[in-house]
Amino acid sequence: MKTLYLRIWLTVVAALALFALAGGWMVQRHLEQERAQFEQRIRERMASWAELIENALPEPGAPDSVQAAMLAEWSQRLRLPLALDAADGRRIAASESFERRQAANRGEVPRNAISTRLDDGRTLWLIRPNLDRLLREASGGRGPRPPELGGGDAPPDLADPGSGPPRGPGGGPGGGPVGDPGGDPPLRLEPPEGRFGPPGLPGEGDLADGPRGPRGDRHPAWWRLMLPRDWPAGAALAGLLAALFVAVAAGAWPVVRGLTRRLERLRQGVEAFGGGALDQRVPVQGRDEVAAVAASFNQAADRIQALLQSNQSLLANASHELRSPLARLKMAVSMLDDAPPAMREKLGREIHTNIAELDALVEEVLLSSRLEAGAPQELDDSIDLAALAAEEAARVQAEVQGAALRVRGSERLLRRGLRNLLENARRYGGDEVTLLLAESPEGPRVRVCDRGPGVPEDLRERIFEPFYRLPGHAEREGGVGLGLALVRQIAQAHQGSVRCEPREGGGSCFVLTLPAARRL
Repeated sequence: MKTLYLRIWLTVVAALALFALAGGWMVQRHLEQERAQFEQRIRERMASWAELIENALPEPGAPDSVQAAMLAEWSQRLRLPLALDAADGRRIAASESFERRQAANRGEVPRNAISTRLDDGRTLWLIRPNLDRLLREASGGRGPRPPELGGGDAPPDLADPGSGPPRGPGGGPGGGPVGDPGGDPPLRLEPPEGRFGPPGLPGEGDLADGPRGPRGDRHPAWWRLMLPRDWPAGAALAGLLAALFVAVAAGAWPVVRGLTRRLERLRQGVEAFGGGALDQRVPVQGRDEVAAVAASFNQAADRIQALLQSNQSLLANASHELRSPLARLKMAVSMLDDAPPAMREKLGREIHTNIAELDALVEEVLLSSRLEAGAPQELDDSIDLAALAAEEAARVQAEVQGAALRVRGSERLLRRGLRNLLENARRYGGDEVTLLLAESPEGPRVRVCDRGPGVPEDLRERIFEPFYRLPGHAEREGGVGLGLALVRQIAQAHQGSVRCEPREGGGSCFVLTLPAARRL
């Protein structure tokens, strides 16, 4: 997939889907375990009831009406549909609720009916409570208690009010409440460990927790209020996870798209810059990694643009400067064959001068190009700056003053920088040239002073530009205008600086300062 934002978004969605599936599986497994425990409790309770009823039933030889009356009484006590078959399979009696359930099932015994073979050969049928209904009502906390478990407001087909002997004022046989003749309450099915159970049962628990309603029912959990009434707990949880999945997926989309949109703008800016639009820059938004990349690109673009413009200017100026010595050299060579012997000697000196000028120009152009391109330089030489200054000053008969200084740097570059400053002072400043070595708070300092006409204040920065010369000086003193530009590049390569200052009494001083870290 080529689109980054889709890859990131799909990764988030896939991780969320995996989490939802794992969470759903764990919850479903928990619900199945609870269901199994609930079913086990129901089976045990049903087996206990079957044993209790077996002990209370008349003998197999008793009239069917007597057996039917006792069966109806226990059906009312337990509020369960019951039926009793003889050993030969003949139906002896059945409660009205059992008959209605069987009729609704097309005459077949309901699937949730449990048969228990008694010791005397008879078969007792019990229809156990609907487990799905119990769990749904337990988790949602809504609706009446199932009549099978002793709840009120039972529908006629579940309460089985018509089976058994007539009720007294208390609702049970003989006038007592439904239960034992002495008024004992009816038996109730309790959920396991108080974790699930219809409202009103002992042990109501986690899923139906909340304040009770008018009939003692607990209000449903908040996530049940958003779903249909008849949804089971598992479906409700699945709906909740699905809603969470959609919400996170929808929320992640604008975040991921906003991130990749900035990356797309960065890509477009890089492509435009690579296509030749050197002034192309990208907006820097935010403070994250993408913003840092955009800022780095803009810095690199500024540097590349400056280098290209500098190289273009250097090439144009060098080409212009090469024309003069080449033209003079060409003319001298063309005149050499026809010139008299005295003129030939003069033309020879002119040829050698032009060749030396060409050689110096090419050397300075190459050195300036290397420094401008940031080529690595060896700057770890231990240099006796006083001795180096004395050697170069002797070439132009300049005076050296100051204490001995030792610095760390490139001897070749510093020698070239001092030579350019001294030759420039000799060329434009006359015979009085002084070189002063001194310490300063910033670091070692070299001052080269002359008594020339000086430099106007508004041009003291421009003279350090490549191929710039003061008006009128090129015709009188010559030079190509690269000397001071090289001095600044050499100073910057050593993390230093150079500037031009006026000299008291007339003339100029060029101050080369190296950082204190270069001092030895």
